Amino acid sequence: MLKSARSRRDAGAARGPDCRTLPPARMTSLALTENRLKSFVALTKPRVVSLIVFCAVIGMFLATPDLPPAGVVFFATIGIAFVAGAAAAINCLVEQKIDALMSRTRRRPLPLGDLTSRSTLVFAGILGGLGLVLLYRQVNALTMWLTLATFVGYAIVYTVLLKPATPQNIVIGGASGAMPPVLGWAAVTGDVGPEPLLLFLIIFMWTPPHFWSLALYRTQDYARAGLPMLPVTHGARHTQLQIVLYTCALVAVTLLPFAIRMSGVLYLVAALALGGMFLVYVIQLYRDYSDELARATFKYSICYLAALFSALLVDHYWR
Repeated sequence: MLKSARSRRDAGAARGPDCRTLPPARMTSLALTENRLKSFVALTKPRVVSLIVFCAVIGMFLATPDLPPAGVVFFATIGIAFVAGAAAAINCLVEQKIDALMSRTRRRPLPLGDLTSRSTLVFAGILGGLGLVLLYRQVNALTMWLTLATFVGYAIVYTVLLKPATPQNIVIGGASGAMPPVLGWAAVTGDVGPEPLLLFLIIFMWTPPHFWSLALYRTQDYARAGLPMLPVTHGARHTQLQIVLYTCALVAVTLLPFAIRMSGVLYLVAALALGGMFLVYVIQLYRDYSDELARATFKYSICYLAALFSALLVDHYWR
């Protein structure tokens, strides 16, 4: 029995300490560190950044008839993700008082007091700087400069200047959000031609109906925060009409890759089907509005963009 007990103690020592053997102070410290890391990750808006990176990667693969260099894809993806995350953190820093007034954003790390403004600024600087260095050293200078311009466009021009000043903020500021496929294309080719600019135009036209669908069912939030979003300044009906008009323009623009022979029939069929469904959503939203339908339209718009760019990629290699 003594040998058996000793064996069990030796086995436990070999496994190392677990949470049950750690002192309470150490357990509390680990929990705080984990929560702090989660807060820093939350600052980067991972779901938004994932869509940005996805569109950038599609741009990389569309830029060449063969597969792009694996190293370029890896470092460009990491670099663009880091800079996009830094821009999101700056957005959270600038809008922390606004975020505290809105039900959608009041549980972000800064309104909750989980992080300080100083730590957020330092984090954004390190993350963004590291991303730019990776792009410059491992990809090319053009991609680094375009990514820096995108950072400035979102974190400063849109967040600081446009968003609190004009209901057209998302239209003008949408230019920075439309840059990812251009960044991906430049990473592989070192150049920017008409094809990536067309991809830019697609996302640029997609942004207003996507974002205004969200703004419709969050109108009270924006009004309470004092932000001049279109439903607040011009009313829901006007916003619904603008969503329909922009979606019609978007569907027309998505046909241009086929028109210039950048893509083939497979993409054309997908673009028509996806665009037709988008039109069904927004027309129904105009005719018979409800918050539930606005929320469904917003969610579909995300799936729409991902599916459209996926169709471009499949068609690119299928042909």
